[in-house]
Amino acid sequence: MLNLYNTHIETLSIHRVGNKSRNESQFLSGQPFSLTDEIVPLMKEYFFRPFREKEENYFQFAHEVDLDYNEMFQFASEVFANPSSLHDVSKKITNHLFEQSNHPHIKNGEVYVTYLTNVNIDNNVVDAIGVFKSEVQTDFLQFEERGTTLEMILQQGINLSKLDKGCLIFNYKKEEGYKILSVDAFQDENFITKKYLKFCQGFAKDVVFPAEDKKQEVMFMNRSVNYFAKNDQFEESNFLNEVMDNPDLIPEFRSYKVDKGEKYSIEDVTTFPIANSAVSDARKSIKNVINLDTHIQIKMDFINPESAEKFVEKGWDEEKQMYYYLVYFNKEQKS
Repeated sequence: MLNLYNTHIETLSIHRVGNKSRNESQFLSGQPFSLTDEIVPLMKEYFFRPFREKEENYFQFAHEVDLDYNEMFQFASEVFANPSSLHDVSKKITNHLFEQSNHPHIKNGEVYVTYLTNVNIDNNVVDAIGVFKSEVQTDFLQFEERGTTLEMILQQGINLSKLDKGCLIFNYKKEEGYKILSVDAFQDENFITKKYLKFCQGFAKDVVFPAEDKKQEVMFMNRSVNYFAKNDQFEESNFLNEVMDNPDLIPEFRSYKVDKGEKYSIEDVTTFPIANSAVSDARKSIKNVINLDTHIQIKMDFINPESAEKFVEKGWDEEKQMYYYLVYFNKEQKS
């Protein structure tokens, strides 16, 4: 269990890292950022909010030969042994990220490295290192009075309500590779499985529901989750053929992926190993309820999707000028 309520930012270093494969450079600050009373609460909320809202699936540093060969493990150990070294080590961390940025889709952005104190994890108060990255620039408006006119000025900046990537490295269980909590930082099968299912939710809401109806939105997600649950390997063409009832929506799915894939970090993903734990988590978070404006709810079953397909029908009543759902059953079950 993690509690960041009383956590304090002791030191903050900010650098900029480009994409090495696109011949972009990096910028390393000469000294730590000077924290002020105004900026500290904003940065704490920016850095910590995603970790308060996510499931606590922890990682650890590892190496096939010995932990000491893992560079990030070495950097973390150096800082925990001497917290005043954070700024110098933050440059090494940024350079390490730069050297790893060989994929063309990795975005440039600002890297924030922080030393944190009074972090409560598993009822233990420890120090931690935060490594965060902002990538997406957001448009915003500034207004300026010029004579009798209020001028509108379009600028770009970082949205403090959305952290793009980050991880917390806790000075805890060092012998096991430290305990690490991440936000979009480790793109393993667990990460990709969760992201692809999130992408499917977006498609169901933005495309399936407007094109068909709420039942089909729920059923699409129902079939999607069940595909993930019964397969060890994801293959996109096979997935679409199995879960898409309306073949006309397959081109819509591919088009939606072109538009939204980058947002979910799955733009180049067509096959991957499926993480069962991520599927179980997704089942809990995906809504399988049809809410009607007559204050009635119809709840679908994710375990037996064929029941909703066979026993729930949607129609239109000319006399009442209302839609209706017709539900077939043999007997009512006791709750």
